[in-house]
Amino acid sequence: MAIRVVRLGFPRGKGEGLRLGTVRRPPRGVPKAEFASRDFYDVWLPDLAPSEELVKAAQAAADERAWKAFERKYRAEMSTPHAARLLDLLAALSHRTSLAVGCYCADEARCHRSLLRALLAERGAELA
Repeated sequence: MAIRVVRLGFPRGKGEGLRLGTVRRPPRGVPKAEFASRDFYDVWLPDLAPSEELVKAAQAAADERAWKAFERKYRAEMSTPHAARLLDLLAALSHRTSLAVGCYCADEARCHRSLLRALLAERGAELA
């Protein structure tokens, strides 16, 4: 039992459990009924995605300084009571069931999911 951090749209790992899409928008051109069967996600959880403004900032982050600015702003968004409660819930659930959280980005190092991994770890989540 643990949380895996995954790239959405790629094959599920063995024992991955419920897959949560922590993205701002659903996948384009994919019927809603096929999100899970095409390995995107079982449940959409946009509340843990960066705001639209921050998504644009992350995509434009050409250097380490710009990425650090994105990181600070994303952490601030995730410190709101609503987001913090969701992170606490996922951390607690990680000790009882298998889950996966993910995003579409090819490079996890330049994706909010790397920060999501850190935020969950800081809350004591069991990570795979």
